[in-house]
Amino acid sequence: MRKTKIICTLGPSTDKEGVLRELVASGMNVARFNFSHGSYEEHKGRLDMLKAVRAELNKPVAALLDTKGPEIRLKEFKNGVEMLEAGQTFTLTTREVEGTKEICSITYKDLPQDVHEGGTIMLDDGLIKLAIKSVTDTDIVCEVLNSGKIKTKKGVNVPGVHLSMPYLSQRDRDDIIFGVQQGFDFIAASFVRTAQDVYDIRNLLNEYDSHIRIIAKIENREGVNNIDSILSAADAVMVARGDLGVEIDFTELPGIQKSVIDRSFSFGKPIVTATQMLDSMIVNPRPTRAEISDVANAIYDGTSAIMLSGETAAGAYPVEALKTMSAIAERTENEVHYRDNRLTDTTGQISVSDATAHAACLTAKDVNASAIVTVSESGNTARLLSKYRPSQPIIACVMDEQVQRQLSISWGITPLMMDLATSTDELIEKSTTLAKEHGYLHDGELAVVTAGVPVGVSGTTNMIKIHMIGNCLSTGVGVGPEGAALANATGKACVCRTIEEIRAKFKPGMVLVVPSTSNEMLSYVRDAAALVVEEAGLNSHAAIAGKALLKPTIVGAVGATAHIRDGLMVAVDCAHGSVQRLQA
Repeated sequence: MRKTKIICTLGPSTDKEGVLRELVASGMNVARFNFSHGSYEEHKGRLDMLKAVRAELNKPVAALLDTKGPEIRLKEFKNGVEMLEAGQTFTLTTREVEGTKEICSITYKDLPQDVHEGGTIMLDDGLIKLAIKSVTDTDIVCEVLNSGKIKTKKGVNVPGVHLSMPYLSQRDRDDIIFGVQQGFDFIAASFVRTAQDVYDIRNLLNEYDSHIRIIAKIENREGVNNIDSILSAADAVMVARGDLGVEIDFTELPGIQKSVIDRSFSFGKPIVTATQMLDSMIVNPRPTRAEISDVANAIYDGTSAIMLSGETAAGAYPVEALKTMSAIAERTENEVHYRDNRLTDTTGQISVSDATAHAACLTAKDVNASAIVTVSESGNTARLLSKYRPSQPIIACVMDEQVQRQLSISWGITPLMMDLATSTDELIEKSTTLAKEHGYLHDGELAVVTAGVPVGVSGTTNMIKIHMIGNCLSTGVGVGPEGAALANATGKACVCRTIEEIRAKFKPGMVLVVPSTSNEMLSYVRDAAALVVEEAGLNSHAAIAGKALLKPTIVGAVGATAHIRDGLMVAVDCAHGSVQRLQA
């Protein structure tokens, strides 16, 4: 089961018949809608299609609205595209002009007041570099430092310059309100500079009583410098390497990526790594070797999610890109270098809920549980568990569909919808049964269950229980031989109280269930699949005989001859000292 989540950007390529359905079926966790492009009509059409497909396939795929943000773009070129030559003069202007090879209008009217002679401007994600030669009230006259083609509406970056433009434009406000009305699950806030930028969006969402979660995109120097306060304010962060690699020295990018991921760990917030991860797959059916390593290294760093942009939005191979990224993630997660470093430790004083989550992860590791099951109304308990990166899958049982979708971005969490429980026993039974019904747990396996008591009170994660899945008929002490292959056995129960009963009905391969053993029984023990004995003691006759004959043996199984029905199919688990009833 892949634990790193994948975000796919929707666009013209996913509008083709069957593509979106295949993306959902192939493991897309979050669908990204880029509001820098497209109309409300286009976005609503794609969102409606996503809602229909996820309902059909019963997949909790979240919808993410990526804002335009306080970005600057070129306006229209007369010919749509122009070739700029190194050494020529090119002017950016706030006047409305028809774009040519010599001049083009820009979207931000106050840029001439924010820049100075001697500064640098980047066009189209840094593909063309301009040196500022002079500035007037309306014009920025530049020298082109490297040749390249430039197209209509390409981005304009001004590295190291604090722009005086307000963070939340009317365009972004309208887009966010549209997102609230249409039922989006996440807002990816572009070009976040400070925590106040996040609070501005939060205040707008609060006006509409919206529970959309905010992902702060780190795309400039200010965002990097203020990462801790931004992490405190946001629900998650994204290392948006496209604009970030233009706004700062690109040689700093790998270190910043690792640093932001590390800080996200400390705050327990999901972290997304994005931009150009499989960029060559926009036109090619296979990624470059460098791209494969890039995806893997982001996962080694501990990223919660990885993102595809143009690869799925406008590429020739959208489904192949998703499947490739998923395959790289699964292989990387199974590497020993990844597994050995996953369970993170606590730092400093933490809350009761945090401590409970950490203890649940450690307990799951100690007892070799098959899964950690949590019940959470808000999803916060599941996110706390995800913070510590356990090797077991986290099965999060929630009561709200939006909470279920919002957990789709968090590392290692599989969210399931569950009816409300009214007691602790009902909560444990409902959640583990649900996980079993979906195939995440099986009879005889152990699950660590964590939740809040009293039931129904949010923010009270304080309970851990080790729970055996299925119907446990008897428990005792496993004293079988060493080695996992011999520590478990299944077979029909042969329940006997005397040697005469054994002689009358025992057949080889049965699980022998008796009050105690004697030398007369040794030939039958030798032919048994396993031995379950009521008599206790590691030095008892049964314990010694079981070890000598290499038989899975449980001693001290009080009441076993009364609780286990003769002829019933059972599973004997020495590691956990249990006898489980198997389904017919």
